[in-house]
Amino acid sequence: MAYKIKVCCLLLVLLKLVSNLQNCAHAAPQVPCFFIFGDSLADSGNNNNLVTAAKANYRPYGIDFPNGTTGRFTNGRTVVDIIGELLGFNQFIPPFATARGRDILVGVNYGSGAAGIRDESGRQLGDRISLNEQLQNHAATLSRLTQLLGTKQAAENYLNKCLYYVSLGSNDYLNNYFMPSNYTTSRLYTPDQYAKVLIDQYSQQIKLLYLLGARKIALPGLGAIGSIPYSFSTLCRNNLSCVTNINNAVLPFNAGLVSLVDQLNRELNDARFIYLNSTGMSSGDPSVLGFRVVDVGCCPARSDGQCIQDSTPCQNRTEYVFWDAIHPTEALNQFTARRSYNAFLPSDAYPTDISHLIS
Repeated sequence: MAYKIKVCCLLLVLLKLVSNLQNCAHAAPQVPCFFIFGDSLADSGNNNNLVTAAKANYRPYGIDFPNGTTGRFTNGRTVVDIIGELLGFNQFIPPFATARGRDILVGVNYGSGAAGIRDESGRQLGDRISLNEQLQNHAATLSRLTQLLGTKQAAENYLNKCLYYVSLGSNDYLNNYFMPSNYTTSRLYTPDQYAKVLIDQYSQQIKLLYLLGARKIALPGLGAIGSIPYSFSTLCRNNLSCVTNINNAVLPFNAGLVSLVDQLNRELNDARFIYLNSTGMSSGDPSVLGFRVVDVGCCPARSDGQCIQDSTPCQNRTEYVFWDAIHPTEALNQFTARRSYNAFLPSDAYPTDISHLIS
């Protein structure tokens, strides 16, 4: 009986969030702009013209997206697309690669497939725009905003009111630490030491973002990346202890990110930082949300985990957690985005969720 009540409560909360999403779509945006830094989970086309295997500008990617194939690494909308809708934006935030003129007034998406906190992460896949380069691009955006708004002070005042979403780190593990044939990090550092190295660098990068005008910053943690189909089948070759090792390795990174949020909120008291618990959101029984397939992606995948070009994906996409062997389906992205915006459990966000961060 208790289980049934819990399921019913969860469904009621999700229905409420759907209603909120519909209401937001007809209201003025809750923030003037939304800036996104990230990897393939956020990329909306920045990698399309790069020399890299980490690009998704081909079918079946985008099969359920209103504009078709755009470079998004999923079948439909990404988490940040849906957060943008929850914020009240009636358009998708433009990628830096194509944002022109006054487009940047609503924000910019700098996300790049294979990007990491460390510059070298993902290099075996080809070109990518690391977080350091994304920050350089944001500095260029600040210059463009200064021209649009008249003064640097006016531009910074404008940015102070915007939401920033910064989500990196997965490639520093999947496409760095756990690829010992390509990178030396796993020989140089224990998982605890590596997490500290990453958090130390991330801290400096986020402080630079603060200097560039950011005052409301959401920092998602890493999910259970050992449990994605790519890790299980390719990195671990179906070895469950390997899966556990990868999942355990990212735990000190997440713990360090929570501590960093506390530190930044103390040191930069005119700004607000929050942590989003990606691992916690993805735990629990997926069948409660209608997911039936959790161990393989919806589309046939290449050896690097991405969809085979022009392959035929599954028809029952809302029942799949994963779109390819790495990236979630839009169905899961909706769930993650809504819990990030309006926490379902107290553990979903710390010290608060996005809706309270921007209030």
